[in-house]
Amino acid sequence: MRYWWVNQNQTYRHEVGGGYLWSPKRNANGTRNPFYESMREVAPGDAVFSFVDTRIIAIGVAQSYCWESPKPLEFGSAGQNWENVGWKVLVGFTLLSRQVTPKDHIELLRPLLPDKYSPLTRAGNGLQSIYLTEIPAELAEVLAGLIGPECRALIAATPGSADPLQKNDDLDYWEHRLEQEVAKDESIPETDRQALIRARRGQGLFKQRVMQIERRCRITGVEKPIHLVASHCKPWRDSSNEERLNGENGLLLTPTVDHLFDRGFIGFENDGTLIISPVADRPSLQRMGVDIRGVTNVGSFTEGQKKFLDFHRNSVLLMRRWSAQLERDGPHTG
Repeated sequence: MRYWWVNQNQTYRHEVGGGYLWSPKRNANGTRNPFYESMREVAPGDAVFSFVDTRIIAIGVAQSYCWESPKPLEFGSAGQNWENVGWKVLVGFTLLSRQVTPKDHIELLRPLLPDKYSPLTRAGNGLQSIYLTEIPAELAEVLAGLIGPECRALIAATPGSADPLQKNDDLDYWEHRLEQEVAKDESIPETDRQALIRARRGQGLFKQRVMQIERRCRITGVEKPIHLVASHCKPWRDSSNEERLNGENGLLLTPTVDHLFDRGFIGFENDGTLIISPVADRPSLQRMGVDIRGVTNVGSFTEGQKKFLDFHRNSVLLMRRWSAQLERDGPHTG
């Protein structure tokens, strides 16, 4: 279990009431934000302290990994400069009957604050430039003690494991809506519309183009085309129409491996090294045909594939991958 602190001033009513966390993927200027990147590290069973104004008002238990999701409509005018597609995590929140103000206890809490990405100043004030950040277990334990038995019971009841392949219906719904928009777009010739729609399912013209580059599933070695789908490296939902049909934006994968790749549980380095997300359940992956015992290399990629795989690593894979520039300059805030 890991412990997280979330600042929710603008959106807490929607998030706590709706049972989720949502953040953009990037700052308004397009730069990466470590507190949005943290969404990619949350796993089922993690505990979340919800901080609003000056108080911890609720305790949440993560019920899913994160996935791409449109900005919730209920946010309305909140975050007008946020991009329209971000990260979402399901969280079961419980409002606390005893809502603690950390500043009242800062002398006790200060020695436990993390040196980097602390959610509080040394004086005990909340940092609204921070959305979601991990806090040390020792700090979480002291906070739980201040809140009382209610908080300890909630944390103690967190599940030790959960289904790592939980279906997230709003992602499917979002893609279906995008597909309907393509189907109704009369500026696109009918044959092209059908090709784009079939490409979402990894079939048709897109699969034909991928098969000019790929011969088998990179993970399982399955070669029969009937058992394979063409999986987008830059997801169909994020791609332009040209990218949706670009054969270099694809890999041939079995349906189960396609699911793992599309939802960010696995990825690939440009040299062919398999990346397994730290939040993925390794026994489940092994049962699905992924070798988890050592380093796996699936072979080389074309230059075009490398470009799309870079997008996958930075915008789909469920893990934090800091660039040297970000580590040098520190976090950017929105």
